[in-house]
Amino acid sequence: MHHRKYFGTDGIRGKVGNMPITPDFFLKLGWAAGKILARQDSRKIIIGKDTRISGYMLESALEAGLAAAGFSALLTGPMPTPAIAYLTRTFRAEAGIVISASHNPFYDNGIKFFDINGTKLPDSLEEAIEVQLAKPITCVESAQLGKASRIVDAAGRYIEFCKGTFSSELNLKNFKIVVDCANGATYHIAPSVLRELGATVISIACKPNGLNINKECGAANIGMLQKSVLAEQADLGIALDGDGDRLIMVDHLGNKVDGDQIVYLIAKEACRQQQLKGGVVGTLMSNLGLEVALQRLKIPFIRANVGDRYVLEKMQKHGYRIGAENSGHVILLDKTSTGDGMIAALQVFKVIIQNQMTLHELCSEIKLLPQVLVNFSFSGNQNNLQSDAVVSLVKKVESKLAGRGRILLRTSGTEPLIRVMIEASQEEPLIKKLADEVAEKLKKSLNSMEKNEKFVPH
Repeated sequence: MHHRKYFGTDGIRGKVGNMPITPDFFLKLGWAAGKILARQDSRKIIIGKDTRISGYMLESALEAGLAAAGFSALLTGPMPTPAIAYLTRTFRAEAGIVISASHNPFYDNGIKFFDINGTKLPDSLEEAIEVQLAKPITCVESAQLGKASRIVDAAGRYIEFCKGTFSSELNLKNFKIVVDCANGATYHIAPSVLRELGATVISIACKPNGLNINKECGAANIGMLQKSVLAEQADLGIALDGDGDRLIMVDHLGNKVDGDQIVYLIAKEACRQQQLKGGVVGTLMSNLGLEVALQRLKIPFIRANVGDRYVLEKMQKHGYRIGAENSGHVILLDKTSTGDGMIAALQVFKVIIQNQMTLHELCSEIKLLPQVLVNFSFSGNQNNLQSDAVVSLVKKVESKLAGRGRILLRTSGTEPLIRVMIEASQEEPLIKKLADEVAEKLKKSLNSMEKNEKFVPH
């Protein structure tokens, strides 16, 4: 298998101005992607972006590269990632491209691709694009060059699509909602969807200036949303991330409602309406409380690796329609093809209305266990996590937790770290102490293995 130099689990991401997030690389990438996709026939590619200032620069470089390969770019301007997936399907475009770094700060940016079905490009195509990047750029004959045009009604189309996933006999006229758009791509979408469905909307972090995306706001920083919900005496709050594929909610008392709780409410309601196909896919980080609550309802639950693409893979493999990460990526395949914060929020409203209960009351049935995460740096041999010493240490901790908690060790996908996660029904300080102890012991045992290994003749 080709070792991927640029594409990570979620496209390409990095600091603007450093390889590969540079105008010259994006020019080349547009051309390489065009060359690989040119085997198809529609010759249209949709390009969307979030509200980062670097989006203008990268978008025009990409557009030029595509044109050189004979592809016409349809530009949407700032659009949520899931909206690009939707527009790619509905325009039957060859691919959709999103220029975004999701919940990262403004000085980062990235790119991800969707195929004609609105799902992530298969690895084989990403690998072919990487191989193509090594070749010198060429231009198709002048008569075959691509053009660029705007999809002027992109926002309106996507707003209608969102509303179409919400039962037409329901409305939000009794709701006062605070919505935090992270100064990101949903700023002109989310408030409109909710208002058009009848809600009273107070919007915060909806004034992007190119530099304030995700800054002390959005799904990763809900402090301001919690304050606003209480100050406005709103029924609830919703926070989206910079590119609109993640959702965190806040109940009327200011409590956080995360991806685990959101997916539980949606799955439970589907079960009650006898519309649940299969079960729910979570990740290794999904709270044990979610697993226990779903077990009580006899809803099957499967854990995938961390990352929305792995959740999606497991969902497709088992034919499940509902999946989520606790960070707020909620994927509802009977509604759309990818994680979509707005569409997940509308499903929660449906649950609230149909049960005539507040978000707070609905969430009281799922008891999330305190989760403690301890990281320590380690760049040695990753296989040592499977060694007997480590396995027996984990077993010891598990017997201590006696089925009322769990421990998880994993290497970070992005940094040279090992993450120790412990979840248990005990008091937080006790778990923290246990996690720190485990991290210490692990460090010792891994370091001594590293030392010993140096003398082993291979």
